[in-house]
Amino acid sequence: MTDTTDGTPLDIENEDIMTDDATQENDAAEDIPTGRDDIIFKLNAELEATRDRLLRSVAEADNTRKRAEKEVRDAREYSVSKFAEDMLDISDSLSRAVAAVDEDTIANASEPMKNLIDGVAMTERSMLAKMERHGVRKVDPQPGDVFDPHLHQAVAQIPSDQPAGTIAAAMQTGFTISGRTLRAAMVAVSAGQATSDTPPSGEPGGQVDLKA
Repeated sequence: MTDTTDGTPLDIENEDIMTDDATQENDAAEDIPTGRDDIIFKLNAELEATRDRLLRSVAEADNTRKRAEKEVRDAREYSVSKFAEDMLDISDSLSRAVAAVDEDTIANASEPMKNLIDGVAMTERSMLAKMERHGVRKVDPQPGDVFDPHLHQAVAQIPSDQPAGTIAAAMQTGFTISGRTLRAAMVAVSAGQATSDTPPSGEPGGQVDLKA
């Protein structure tokens, strides 16, 4: 302890203590913003993590919904596939019956025979229309059409007037169901026009079997 200029005692020890307390308070005040920033940073990180989990959950739920909708749609569109396959034999029989009668035969046929032929043709058209209503469509390739391995099954390669690689002839029609191949059409693929060096069909090199 010492005296001031006016004789008043000065407590130096208390003054030092007060100075230390003020310094500690200032240090504590400086620590407050730092602690608040840490809390804000952690909260933002947790918020971002929660947002990420939420977005993932929403995306997964949306994908699940889309898969379920596709399964329902496929089940509805392709549920008649087995039935349609069984009907193809009947369609083929009707088609062969109609194709077996040429125009001259029809022209010289009796009236009852003409009615019978017309009835078979109408039955074929009606059956195809009913099948098409359920998504089953006929694939009837023509000479010169582009060969499509998704729709056509190549069983032979033969010389023809059609460009090489296109369809030369069709042996059997095909069918699709809702855009998916139900039965590929059986076709012969053109090897181009025959030349003197081209062996006749059936001889070695004259016909090449192809698998779609």
